[in-house]
Amino acid sequence: MNDPRKAAEQDKTTHFGFQDVPESQKAEKVAEVFHSVAAKYDLMNDVLSGGLHRLWKRFTIELSGVRPGNRVLDIAGGTGDLTRKFSSLVGPTGEVVLADINDSMLKVGRDRLLDKGVAGNVQFVQADAEALPFPDNHFDVVTIAFGLRNVTRKENALHSMLRVLKPGGRLLVLEFSKPGNPLLAKAYDTYSFSFMPLAGKLITNDADSYRYLAESIRMHPDQETLKAMMVEAGFERVTYHNMTGGIVALHRGIKP
Repeated sequence: MNDPRKAAEQDKTTHFGFQDVPESQKAEKVAEVFHSVAAKYDLMNDVLSGGLHRLWKRFTIELSGVRPGNRVLDIAGGTGDLTRKFSSLVGPTGEVVLADINDSMLKVGRDRLLDKGVAGNVQFVQADAEALPFPDNHFDVVTIAFGLRNVTRKENALHSMLRVLKPGGRLLVLEFSKPGNPLLAKAYDTYSFSFMPLAGKLITNDADSYRYLAESIRMHPDQETLKAMMVEAGFERVTYHNMTGGIVALHRGIKP
């Protein structure tokens, strides 16, 4: 006899950019995007943000409060920008784990950090943010930069991050968000759906992946919605800071 609950689960859909796809297929589709763009990911970040992504990440690091001896998890760590700085901050008595679900991104990040001499206190782990393979109460700080919007079930990921944090530990979510100014929002839409795919085509020969990235930004929860999701997951003292007019927001929450 068929189980109607299992049938409903199989029929559940989620968004992949502006498309609706079965939840079971989203991770594979996102993986295809990042396999395609991994080699030139850093170059495209500089081109598309005009270098601003470096300032956004610097602010994230400052607000993280990471100190010597801390244990830090950098989820969706990609090519290792945050991990490199955290490695320096935690020192030889600390530990940083660069985790990414995408093998291509993880390889690029590992090679890049090894080339820069960062290795002794860094581990590289292929991991799904929804089911982190780490013990409870393990990390002082967890960060996820420009990765949460690609997660299929964000609420599961937030619960997983809460679980692996120590009491008093901090989660920082750096992500594209919603500009508050209507004129800025309109200009940003024009930029996203015209320039981003064009730059993707010219630099990586892949317009579709950058069209998806633009769409995924629009489908991500706005500032207040993400704040409410973090509170619902169990985080306390949740705040957010808008940057570049709200194009990017940094959310911060504490595990009680």
